[in-house]
Amino acid sequence: MADKAGNPLRRALWLDAMDRQLRPHLPPALANRCRLANVDGEHLVFLVESPVWHAKVRLAEDQLLDAARSIGLKATRVTVKTATASAHSPVRNDQRSTAVSEVTHKGLRDALAALQDVKSTKS
Repeated sequence: MADKAGNPLRRALWLDAMDRQLRPHLPPALANRCRLANVDGEHLVFLVESPVWHAKVRLAEDQLLDAARSIGLKATRVTVKTATASAHSPVRNDQRSTAVSEVTHKGLRDALAALQDVKSTKS
């Protein structure tokens, strides 16, 4: 993932995968309170929910770096940012998917049809 200009979706999925690999190596109290938000070379960025967790993550910086190295990241520096939104992954293994409504299906079909119409008129 060295290519910063690469596909944003692919990068987001990679970051989520790194977060899921890293989480079991973190101290138990931190594992549920912080999230790997970015990897920029040797620099890791974590998101937390409050200033209290910000301080705790800063105190555990050496453990975080060791954990990151254990999953193959060449980490030497940690930055912690406090976010007002949840630091948890929007994609969770323990969540069940909810059924998509018929209205949503119709909207997606209409959008796809509109895209296909635009594509066929350009050809």
